[in-house]
Amino acid sequence: MHEDKKNILLITFDNWGYNQYIADALEKKSYRVKHVNFHSFEYTYPDFTHKAFNFITKNLGIVNLKHIHYNDIITDEIKNINNIETVIYIKADFLSKQTIETINQKAKKSVLLINDSINRYPNTKNILGLFDKVFSFERKDCDKYDLIFKPNFIYKTIDKIPKHFKYKVFNISSYDKRFPVIKKIAEALYDLNIKSKIVIFSSKENNDPYLEFSKCTLSISEINALMEESEIILDVNRNQQEGLSFRVFESLGLKKKLITTNPDIVTYDFYNPENIFVIEDVDNIKIPQSFLQSPYKVIPQEILDKYLVENWVDELIN
Repeated sequence: MHEDKKNILLITFDNWGYNQYIADALEKKSYRVKHVNFHSFEYTYPDFTHKAFNFITKNLGIVNLKHIHYNDIITDEIKNINNIETVIYIKADFLSKQTIETINQKAKKSVLLINDSINRYPNTKNILGLFDKVFSFERKDCDKYDLIFKPNFIYKTIDKIPKHFKYKVFNISSYDKRFPVIKKIAEALYDLNIKSKIVIFSSKENNDPYLEFSKCTLSISEINALMEESEIILDVNRNQQEGLSFRVFESLGLKKKLITTNPDIVTYDFYNPENIFVIEDVDNIKIPQSFLQSPYKVIPQEILDKYLVENWVDELIN
C-alpha cells in the first residue's frame, strides 16, 4: 500500500450494500478508504427493561440506546485514524452532534449525502450546518435548505440486452406504506395477463395471489439476478418522496424499461417515454401495449456517464 494515498473516511448505515460501491469506486481512484458501516454493529438489550425503556424514550424523541451504541463504536473505530482528506456521511441523523464534530476535527473536508427526504427523517435538519457540503437527492429539500442536488448512481451495467426474459415485470420492496399501491399494480398486471414477479419482505404470513412474500431479505447480487431475468422494472416511490430510488438507476444500468409511480422522473435528462411509463392514477392503470411490446431505446452514453458511480463520486471529493 502506497504511503502517498489520501485517506477517505466513509461513514454509512448501509443496510442494503449500495454504499460499498462508493467505497470501491473511491479505492479505484487510488484513495485509501475506511468504510464504517454502522448497520453491521449489533446491539443486544441487557434485559427487557432496557428494551421497554428504549421503546418509550425513542418514540418520545428523548434518547435511543441503539444510536448511543452506534456513536460509541464509531468513535472507537476511528480514534486511530488521522490526516483524513474527506469524511463522507450517509444517514448521519443517527449520530450525535458531538460525534460528528469529533470526527470532522480529523478531516480537511466533511460531506453529508442525504438519500431520503428530510420530511421522513426530520432530525437531519439539526445537523445540516456541521458539514462543508451537503448533497440531497430531493430537489424540494435542496431548494428549501440550500443543499446541492445529487441523484443516486448506477452501480452495475450491461453491454448487451438479452433477447429472452423469465419475467415481464419485476419489483422487490419492503412491507410499508407503499404496500396498497404495489398490490393494486400487481392486480392490474395480472388482469393484463403480464407475467410479473413482485416480492415483498414481510414477517407476516400473507397468501395474496398476485404477490410473493419473503421473510428473508435478499442480497444485492440476488436482486440483480432477478432483475436481469426481467424485461421491465417496477418502481414505487414513497409518499411525499420525489427523489429517484435505486430501482430507477438499476433499470438504466441494466438497460431495462421502467414502470414508476414517481412523476418527477420526467424532469431528468435520461427520461424517454418509450422506456419509462409513469402511472398517474393507481386506481385506473392503463399500460399501453406499445410500451410493453416495443424494444428498449438505448440512452446516449454521455448522459449515462455522469450517473456511473466511478464518475458520480468525483463531486464528493473535489
